[in-house]
Amino acid sequence: MIDVLLGLQWGDEGKGKIVDFLAAKYDVIARFQGGPNAGHTLYVNGNKIVLHTIPSGVFHQHCLNLIGNGVVIDPVTLNKEIEAIVPLQSDLLSRLFVSQRAHLIVPTHRALDAASESSKGHEKIGSTLKGIGPAYMDKTGRNGLRVGDILSKNFHRKYEALKAKHLEILARYEHVINWEELEAPFFDAIEKMRSLQIVNAEYWLEDQLKKGKNILAEGAQGSMLDIDFGTYPYVTSSNTVAGGVCSGLGVSPSKVRDVIGITKAYCTRVGSGPFPTELVGEEGDALRKAGAEFGATTGRPRRCGWIDLVALKYAVMLSGVTKLIITKADVMDGFNPIKAAVAYNIEGKVTKELPYDLCDVDIAPVYKEFPGWDNPIGLCKTFDELPEVFKSYCTYVAQYLNTNIAYISNGTGRDQLLKVMSEMPTPTR
Repeated sequence: MIDVLLGLQWGDEGKGKIVDFLAAKYDVIARFQGGPNAGHTLYVNGNKIVLHTIPSGVFHQHCLNLIGNGVVIDPVTLNKEIEAIVPLQSDLLSRLFVSQRAHLIVPTHRALDAASESSKGHEKIGSTLKGIGPAYMDKTGRNGLRVGDILSKNFHRKYEALKAKHLEILARYEHVINWEELEAPFFDAIEKMRSLQIVNAEYWLEDQLKKGKNILAEGAQGSMLDIDFGTYPYVTSSNTVAGGVCSGLGVSPSKVRDVIGITKAYCTRVGSGPFPTELVGEEGDALRKAGAEFGATTGRPRRCGWIDLVALKYAVMLSGVTKLIITKADVMDGFNPIKAAVAYNIEGKVTKELPYDLCDVDIAPVYKEFPGWDNPIGLCKTFDELPEVFKSYCTYVAQYLNTNIAYISNGTGRDQLLKVMSEMPTPTR
C-alpha cells in the first residue's frame, strides 16, 4: 500500500527529517510534486544535508527512490545533488529512478520566472525564481519537455522550439537575466541524466505494489500553497494535498492507506501572501531566532507566527489526515503564554472556516492561550517526560483537528522524535 506524507502549512514543516525517520518502514520513497524550490533538510551523522529533488529515503540503503511524473526537474540541480550524495551513499544511482513523464526546467524557464516576478513590483508572489511556475505552465499548455524526451533523437529540435516560444515572450519584458550562460551547464547535466534509470513509473510502481512493497509518497511545499486550495495567488504551481499523489505518481486512490500530516508547533511562511497569525516586531524576531527560521533553499528569513488551527483543520480535512506529527516543539520553550488561533474574526463575524480569498478580507485571529513550561522539551527522551502543560496543549490540538497525533519532534537530531503514547485521548471521528 501507499502512505502519504505532506506538509499542512506553508511548507518548511520539517518533512525531510520525518521521511528520513519513517523510511526504515518503507521499501520505496516517491516524490509526487514540486521542483527544486523544495528544501528537505536532513541531519545525517552530524552533517546538514538539503535535498531539493531527490527523495528523502536516499540515506537508507534498502530504499528505492522515485522522482515521479508530477515533479518538474532542473537537470543542473539534480546533477549537483547526485554529486553531493554519491560520496556519502556510493550506491545511490542503483536506487534512484526517474519517471519519463516528469517535466524539465530549461534555462529560459528561469529567465521567464525572473522577468515575470520582477514585473510585478510590489505584488510579487515570492517565487524562488527556479523556473518552476513557467515549467508547469508549459506542462498544462502542452508545450513542455519531459524526461523521456532526452532519449529521443528529436530532443534538440524540441528544445529549440520551446526556447523560441520563450524568447518571444521574453521580448516583452524589460529585465531579462542572461539565460545563455545557463545553457552549457544544462546540456552537460542532460547528458548525465541519460545514464540514470528512467522508467515508465506508473508500471514500475504497480509492479512494486504487486510485490507487496510499502511505498511512501513524499510531498513538497505545504498544503496552504496548493494551486487549487491554497492562499491563491500566493501559491505554488502544483497540487500539494493528498489528492496530488494519484496524478503525481499515476496510482489509484484505492492504493492509499494512511495520510501523515506534518505541522510545526507554530507557523512560518516564506515570501509574500496572507498570514493571519503572523507576529511582527520583537515577538516575531524572537520566534524566528529560536527556530532558526531561514529558508533551506533560498536562505530568506521566514515570517513567523502562532499556530493557526483554522487553516490547519482545513488542510487536515482536504487530505483526510489520519496521523499528525508536530515538529519543532522545543522552539516553544521559553514562550509564555503559548497562543493558538481557534477562529477568525472577519468584519465582525467569527468563523472557524477558511475564507475563499484571504487576500481580500481583514482577518483578526481569535486566540486561545496555553501556559508555557519550565522543563526544556528538547531534553525529553520519551513522551512521558514531556511537561504536562504541553501534553494538555497537544490534547487540545488533536481534539480541535479531530485527528490523532502520532509523534512529537523535539529537536533536529534523528533520535529526537517522541512517539505519542496511548494516554492521549483519541479524537472522535
